[in-house]
Amino acid sequence: MKSRPFIASLLLGLIAILAIPAGMTAQAQGTAQYSVTDLGTLGGAYSFGYGLNNAGVVAGGAATATQTDFVSQTGFLWYRGHIINVGTLGGAACPDCSSEAGGPNIIDLSPVLSETATTDPNGEDFCGFGTHRQCLAAVWRNGVLSALPTIPGGNNSQAYWANARGQVVGFSETGVEDPTCGSTPLQKFQYEGVIWQPDGSIRRLIPYPGDTVSFAFGINDSGQAVGSSGVCADTSIPPTAPNGTHALLWQPDGSITDLGNLGGDTANVATGINGAGDVVGNSLSTDGTIHPFLWKPSTGMQDLGAYPGAVATVAPCCHTLNDKGEVVGFYVDSNFNISAFHWQRKSMVDLNTLLPAGSPWYLLQALSINSAGQITGAGLVNGEVHAFLATPISGNAAARGITKRPVLPSKMRGALFGHRQ
Repeated sequence: MKSRPFIASLLLGLIAILAIPAGMTAQAQGTAQYSVTDLGTLGGAYSFGYGLNNAGVVAGGAATATQTDFVSQTGFLWYRGHIINVGTLGGAACPDCSSEAGGPNIIDLSPVLSETATTDPNGEDFCGFGTHRQCLAAVWRNGVLSALPTIPGGNNSQAYWANARGQVVGFSETGVEDPTCGSTPLQKFQYEGVIWQPDGSIRRLIPYPGDTVSFAFGINDSGQAVGSSGVCADTSIPPTAPNGTHALLWQPDGSITDLGNLGGDTANVATGINGAGDVVGNSLSTDGTIHPFLWKPSTGMQDLGAYPGAVATVAPCCHTLNDKGEVVGFYVDSNFNISAFHWQRKSMVDLNTLLPAGSPWYLLQALSINSAGQITGAGLVNGEVHAFLATPISGNAAARGITKRPVLPSKMRGALFGHRQ
């Protein structure tokens, strides 16, 4: 879901500094074009747009003036040029705590994951900010940030999306110690997907039979939720490179559907669901690369394919599928270049080919799309990574053919690669 220090350090020695020619051409005339709005920051140098509702409200994480490491950030809400700092659960006792806001499916409520001022008693880094503080799911409503309860015995939790009924989806530790939890560094306890009801009570989203842990990313207005499950030894928790064995759909009655896979027995994660119950996610393909999938109740799982030359093509958490069947995400090539994509009607295109000529933007990640086709994510503009809102525009202005990718510092590229998959 965000930049992560160990991913950045892992890639520091792997990523070439020089950009390479992309060799892409403009799309056919008549393809939708987009205008791009810079959502700004909270006084720092970077920001990310994580969630977008049908009213055009964007939720995300942005740097303040003191957050400079491309990892720390503070949750925000943006609407029509106005940006709101949602704060953290650390308050005045923890001025360097971080948070992120997501899924504002109703205007006055946004789920938030936030650090507290308390050091995790077990040394875990559940939020992934590298600080080893307690991490809690929360909601921002009418200007107030409030923590949500954990599963009894659990110390940490995360929240990602909210529906129009005020249900919030995410996951919580259970308090069950598990020495096999080696896939996520320092993790000591099992965890389960949860739905927090409007009154704050918890409905647990149990793992698939035989699995021990689960997490949930998306929920629609019918109360259907999606995510993944596996055993703690080979399941890694969000927001850093989430991974599970079974991509799952939980029904309101508690029943579970295994959505299948594209040939691999790992990296199977359902990341978003629309109003019709269609599901988007990612799976390890038989070709050894990650592909996005679209699952429909009537037809099952469809492989959306890999972007040409990509080693990973990802429809990330948590609402990258809208009710019109449009899918957005990002892809990474063998040189660790990152670029946003749009998929519709069996066609996947680089979003940067759909920007007007002369646009100063290079869109790196598309992280959420609403029913109007607006897209939010993170892009490069004037040398900084900023959250954006891309809005479809009418007319047949010439698309911008990509001739060269921007040069990103290796630290920045590494952070983005591990960011919200």
